[in-house]
Amino acid sequence: MPEISALIPLVALLLAIGAFAGVLSGLLGVGGGIVLVPAFFYAFSSLGYDSDQLMQICLATSLATIVITSLRSVHSHNKKGAVDWTVLKTWAPGIVLGAVLGMLAVSSLRSIVLQGIFGVLGITVGLYMGFGKADWRLGQAMPTGLKRAMLSPLLGFMSVLMGIGGGSFGVPVMTLYNMAIHRAVATAAGFGVIIAVPSVIGFLFVDIAPENAPPFTIGAVNLPTFAIIIAMTLITTPYGVKLAHAMDPKPLKRVFAVFLTLVALNMLRKALGW
Repeated sequence: MPEISALIPLVALLLAIGAFAGVLSGLLGVGGGIVLVPAFFYAFSSLGYDSDQLMQICLATSLATIVITSLRSVHSHNKKGAVDWTVLKTWAPGIVLGAVLGMLAVSSLRSIVLQGIFGVLGITVGLYMGFGKADWRLGQAMPTGLKRAMLSPLLGFMSVLMGIGGGSFGVPVMTLYNMAIHRAVATAAGFGVIIAVPSVIGFLFVDIAPENAPPFTIGAVNLPTFAIIIAMTLITTPYGVKLAHAMDPKPLKRVFAVFLTLVALNMLRKALGW
């Protein structure tokens, strides 16, 4: 077990990360996991837990925090009447299916493969956030029938592979199908709950070698890290929601897109052994 002197700066770092992730989740609808997964990876690596199962722990712990963060966020958005419950209910079955399949895929892949996947998908999200146009459209209404049956599991699957909520993929999908951005952000918070709950239940039963896991890890979920992050995100997510309804987040989103792309590139670099 790490020395107390090594844990104190780690706890301080996680408190700051949790505060930032909470604001980000409410403000941009991208899901705090985009920040949490790489932050957990570097924090756990520095404590000597760099193994073939490290990314499983990072993804699972991130998704565990998203259960609480997304519930808080969707509650705050719903008080403003911004959540589209029809979309949420009709897309839920496919998203749950994709999330479960994603959990099974993550539990069977090595950390280095998951790093590469996070890097590629992170770059994709970053480029869309940076260069995507508000007037891009694939349709004038959210898909139904076969399109929904294909897109909803894919959304859940890719989100679990990155350890994120529904915002990073859900918000672009909904805005491309002509949903207003504030309504898309609010509804994506509900996607986050639907993605995180079934996947985290599965991750609690993933077999992680004790020597590869930080202290107090159940399955692939590290409980102390979960508690620290939640302590901050419960406080800061509502502030992000207020900011989202009070300002144009586009300039900040572009700055974050650059940050995310650099983080994802670094993760991909490590996966490739460069």
